[in-house]
Amino acid sequence: MLEFLIFPGLLFTAAAGLITSWVDRKVTARVQMRVGPPFFQPFYDIGKLLIKETCVPAGGAIGLFLLAPLIGLAAVALASTILWRSLLYPQATFVGDLIVLLYLLAMPGLSVILGASASRNPLASLGGSREMKLMIAYELPFVLAVLVPVIQVHSIRLGDLLVATPTALPSGILALLVAIICMQAKLTLVPFDMPEAEAELSGGAYIEYSGPPLAMFKLTRAMMLFTMPVFLVVLYVGGLIVNQGWAGTLLGLVLWFLLVTVIIVVRNTTPRLRIDQAVRFFWGPMTALALIAAVLAWMGW
Repeated sequence: MLEFLIFPGLLFTAAAGLITSWVDRKVTARVQMRVGPPFFQPFYDIGKLLIKETCVPAGGAIGLFLLAPLIGLAAVALASTILWRSLLYPQATFVGDLIVLLYLLAMPGLSVILGASASRNPLASLGGSREMKLMIAYELPFVLAVLVPVIQVHSIRLGDLLVATPTALPSGILALLVAIICMQAKLTLVPFDMPEAEAELSGGAYIEYSGPPLAMFKLTRAMMLFTMPVFLVVLYVGGLIVNQGWAGTLLGLVLWFLLVTVIIVVRNTTPRLRIDQAVRFFWGPMTALALIAAVLAWMGW
């Protein structure tokens, strides 16, 4: 229980996610020739929301409306706990934990859909609809990309993936490329921020949220910004981290920082796509690349 609440669970992931959010905002400010926020600004923002009043929409499904952000927050905290336990104790993982992680990392997106639908706001419903279409689009190539290390190691257990030493095969490189692009969509960051789209939908799926429920959604997004790069590092180069001691730990931190940097650079250098363009992009080139990577992995390449 303490692992879920403190380390490596909720409190640790929340703090690390808010720090990652600060890095994102600071780098974005520098790109835009601004100073950027102070280090503790993300913590102040969440704290301010936690003490504000919670307003609920008239006529909405109030229970589901308030439960939705809790579902997303609990899911990403549990996913982070499983990931870090696998890094700390590779032999203590369980069979099929990778499948559990895929389900848990999909829950934050589903919670946004549930909350938007429960609010009965037209703009929120449109944002929830876009979130649903985006999930349907990117989950297929993302799962195919995740299958590549599974095929290479012949296991769906994180411990086995971490013990195996990764090799720079063409299939792994292609799968990592697909996974990075799908990660950008999973985080709903530009160019895949259609569900929120402040200029079009005034916040979209979050338009009716305020106070602690909005704080939970924002905290969930920050925690996902930290957890998703960790997941990709564990999945594709986890063996180097576990088998190389302190050198592996340093390498893992560098790779995590590089993935966060890629997220920030893409966010600040690309325009938003339309939802139909995103669906065609993921079901077309991305799914094709992921399938090629899976076939190459099956052939031992």
